[in-house]
Amino acid sequence: MAEVVCKSNVFSLCNGTNITKYHLHKRYRPTNLSFRSISCFHGRRVLVAPSNPAFVGGTSRKASNIQMSIGIAKAQRWWEKGTKANMRQVVGAQDLVDSLHNAGDKLVVVDFYSPGCGGCKALHPKLCQLAEMNPDVQFLQVNYEEHKSMCYSLNVHVLPFFRFYRGAHGRLCSFSCTNATIKKFKDALAKHSPERCSLGEPKGLEEKELAALSSNKDLSFTYTPKPEQPALPKEEGILTGQAVVSDTIQHPPLPLPRPLEMNLKNTKNKTLVSS
Repeated sequence: MAEVVCKSNVFSLCNGTNITKYHLHKRYRPTNLSFRSISCFHGRRVLVAPSNPAFVGGTSRKASNIQMSIGIAKAQRWWEKGTKANMRQVVGAQDLVDSLHNAGDKLVVVDFYSPGCGGCKALHPKLCQLAEMNPDVQFLQVNYEEHKSMCYSLNVHVLPFFRFYRGAHGRLCSFSCTNATIKKFKDALAKHSPERCSLGEPKGLEEKELAALSSNKDLSFTYTPKPEQPALPKEEGILTGQAVVSDTIQHPPLPLPRPLEMNLKNTKNKTLVSS
């Protein structure tokens, strides 16, 4: 159904063209339709189609709401903003164990955070700056909300929480700090970041932590303790070549010096003569 619209008064100027405001004549104004005007008609009769409230700009309102919600969800992922090449998200217990084992002698910082933690969010930009300044340090991020059961097994109950690991030394330190106490993190990073070599294979998590992860039914992680090697018996003595000479072996008496031997003989003769 076509309706006749007529010009009323000038509304505003846009791009150098008069955009006028129109209204329907009372005789032809329907009650259930809405109309939009986009340009100046200069008093001429035009055909105006009613706008469908279910569509906005050719896109359904439901689809636009879904796109808007997706955009908001992406904007709220603050823990992914500003991350560097040496920062990585941990996807599970096995991933954490393998990452510590494959790091070798490199310093590894495990960052436990939560998306709803205000202190974690405030501290994240500074962590990204420190990661950029220390490219040789590996930062592993553990989302507490996604891996809550694993964090319980690792005795992590305070956020934000950090643990430092290196090679055969295993865990170096662990502490909690906020944006106000960032100096604690910087001091630990300066203390343990210098390169050093450690003898033996990387240790990673402690034995009791590995056992706790393995016993957790919520985690698909298995761990087999290494068999303890029997201790070798200690032998007292002096090592000479391939043989060990014990101190309990009875050695023949050593010969006495010549003058001392003569004195002992004279003493025996005098004793016999006197008797």
